[in-house]
Amino acid sequence: MHEPAIQTTTSLPMAEAEERLRNAFREEGFGVLTEVDVQSVLADRIGADVGPYRILGVCNPQLAFRALRLWRGFGLIAPCNVALYDVGEHRVVIAVDPAEVPEVQGNSELYQVAQQASGGISRAVHSLDDT
Repeated sequence: MHEPAIQTTTSLPMAEAEERLRNAFREEGFGVLTEVDVQSVLADRIGADVGPYRILGVCNPQLAFRALRLWRGFGLIAPCNVALYDVGEHRVVIAVDPAEVPEVQGNSELYQVAQQASGGISRAVHSLDDT
């Protein structure tokens, strides 16, 4: 078993890191379905300041369709969440690895689809390595 998350760090400014990440996902066939500005939500709701923190819910429609046909519970892991946040002078990009979800690993056909999604997510996230 691998790590349950796909992760990298970058020294790019937050806005540039997010833009490059979005472009990398687009090149891998993923779109951003949901967006959460955690910093704003927590500031508005409880007055907390967590610093820049974004969650992007990404999905590859072709892979999602295949996965949904194999497992109706697919919505538990889709869209795949990707968090982007500050740690000191760096940004961390971390994503759920859909191939590491136990319900997925118990179904060989679904696991193959999840591995394809995992590959695209990994390439997109790691496109920011050491930048």
